[in-house]
Amino acid sequence: MVIPESITLALLIFVARVFDVSLGTFRHAMIIRSKRGIAFFIAFTESLIWVFAVSKVITNLTEPVTALAFALGFATGTFVGITMESFFKIGEQVVKVFSVKGKEVAVKLRSEGFRVTEFSGKGRDGEVVLLFVQVRRKDTKNILKLAREIDKSCFLVVEDIKWVDSAIL
Repeated sequence: MVIPESITLALLIFVARVFDVSLGTFRHAMIIRSKRGIAFFIAFTESLIWVFAVSKVITNLTEPVTALAFALGFATGTFVGITMESFFKIGEQVVKVFSVKGKEVAVKLRSEGFRVTEFSGKGRDGEVVLLFVQVRRKDTKNILKLAREIDKSCFLVVEDIKWVDSAIL
C-alpha cells in the first residue's frame, strides 16, 4: 500500500508540532522555575522545529490536511508537554499542613528527614498547628501520605515556590 504524499507530509507536520509545542510547554515550566540555561536550549530547538513545520504548511496551502495536522499537533503537543513536565517534577514546593495533631505530624516528618516549620493558630473548631514543609516536587506525595497517616482530617495545601534572589531586592 502506498501512502499519498499529502498524508505523509501531514503526519510529518503533526509530529513536528507535537515536539515543538511539547518543548514549548516544558520551556514555560523551566522559565517559571528560573532554569535559564535549560529554557535557552529548549527555545532554540523548539523554534527550529516550528520554522520547519510552518514552512511546510505555507508551501502546501492547497492541501487542507496540512493545516489540520498543524492544529492537531499543537493540541496534542500541549497535552504531551504538560504530561512531560509533571513526569520530571522539577522544582520545589511548600506543603502546608493544618492539623489538630500538628506536633505529632511534625515529629514524624522530621524523623523522615524533612525540614518543618510550625505555627500555632486557631481554626473553626479550636487550636491547630500549621506546618510548612519545603520539599522537592517528587517528595510531595510522600509528605501528604505521612501527614494523613497521623491525622486523616488534616487540611493540606501544596504550592509551587520560586526562589527570590536577594540581589534583586
